[in-house]
Amino acid sequence: MSVTPPHVAIVGGGIAGLATAFSLQERAAEAGIPLACTLIESDRAWGGKIVTHRVGDALIEAGPDSFLSQKPWALQLCAKLGLSDRLMNTNESHKKTYVFSRGRLRELPEGLVVVAPAKLGSLLRSGLLSWPGVARMGMDLVLPARRADGDESLASFFRRRVGREVFERVIEPLMAGIYAGDAEQISLKATFPRFLEMEREHGSLIRGMLAGRKTDPPSGLNAAPVRTMFVTLRDGLGEMVRALVARLSEARVTMRPEHRVMALRVRSTRPGTWTYDLLMEGGQVVSADAVVLATPAYVTADLVRSLSPTAAGTLETIPYASTATISLMYGADEVGSSLRGFGFVVPRVEGRALLAATWTSSKWAHRAPPSHALIRAYVGGVGHEAILKTDDETMVRHVREELRSMAGITAMPSSVRVHRWERGMPQYTLGHLDRLEVIQGSLSPYRGLYLTGAAYRGIGIPDCIRDGSDTAEAVVRSVMARGARTD
Repeated sequence: MSVTPPHVAIVGGGIAGLATAFSLQERAAEAGIPLACTLIESDRAWGGKIVTHRVGDALIEAGPDSFLSQKPWALQLCAKLGLSDRLMNTNESHKKTYVFSRGRLRELPEGLVVVAPAKLGSLLRSGLLSWPGVARMGMDLVLPARRADGDESLASFFRRRVGREVFERVIEPLMAGIYAGDAEQISLKATFPRFLEMEREHGSLIRGMLAGRKTDPPSGLNAAPVRTMFVTLRDGLGEMVRALVARLSEARVTMRPEHRVMALRVRSTRPGTWTYDLLMEGGQVVSADAVVLATPAYVTADLVRSLSPTAAGTLETIPYASTATISLMYGADEVGSSLRGFGFVVPRVEGRALLAATWTSSKWAHRAPPSHALIRAYVGGVGHEAILKTDDETMVRHVREELRSMAGITAMPSSVRVHRWERGMPQYTLGHLDRLEVIQGSLSPYRGLYLTGAAYRGIGIPDCIRDGSDTAEAVVRSVMARGARTD
């Protein structure tokens, strides 16, 4: 009689699926249990939204171009992959960020963390806010905290605390750059619960921000390298994907790109224990003791529908925003001083098609030759879908006109790359956490079935890595409780 090690199938080869598979190997080794793993991806390439292109001497990111260093999970993964010496900070000599407001680019004051600028004078001189707007922001110091415990939108919360002008001219464009969503609908509890905690603990966002600064450790006391708020890898985020794929292949994880799962079936071998059958597009069946679905919520909905119509229906209510990135290459002399900074964001109240633009070659080293300048424009999102209905040529024309009127760039780009992300950004709208409870509760009878990815507990790369690691830990506990199969 032979003993077959437990088999785990992971569906979805984006960063969440890759991180889950990587952590699964770690956790299984720590627990001393043999484990077979299959990673399945419908696309030919791994990495999901992480797509790095080398075009001549330029490096173009079609999806995210960096990750937040204040959340440690991506940095920790890079260390495990041997990539720490490949990490790259932003170019601090070009640190300025701008907001296009009232007809021109206005510098976002240094040290501004949503509502607590390090220097109030710089905020006043920027022209971003009127004197009444600044005075209304100061009312945050005396306004009482909200007593109700229900969910609240980002827009409602920030208007209530710091006023309409600060929200519309500063906070909304920064939030749109993260979520590509409508702040009137985005859940505060699901996205920025720390602001809610600040209000409850300090009675004021400004006091909460200032208290946080006082508790930050002094520089020089930590031996770890100093990281800027956002970091990337020297050859782009694709380095992380390639390193993960290499490690998983070395660990003998079965890698199946260009394989689509059409359905998920379950059968019980003994009470409370399930075997999962993944029905593939070509008719094959992959059987597993545990399954991790690291797919978009709307794909996951189709896969779990036969198990729980309630979970499927709730998954389908998680909305997604569509976006596009447009990378434009210019001669450095054609843009002149326009690129002295990281880029700019555009408030919704300006009524523009452009959400944001990054001066890529100014923000990061090694992204374009010294003789060239690389700009990445960001369009689409909730309420800005019209431009996405145009063809690439029309979209680029709109973007060039926006760059001309906002940043004074009149030159013709020498090359352009357009990348569209249809339903690429999950939206954590009001009631998101309640929906997660319904989904989890509806699928709880199926031990060994797990959901992970950007649709649930954080959209950023570090969040997806953390969630994948947590999922892997839960999987190992589950298969240990189940035990190996005997054939």
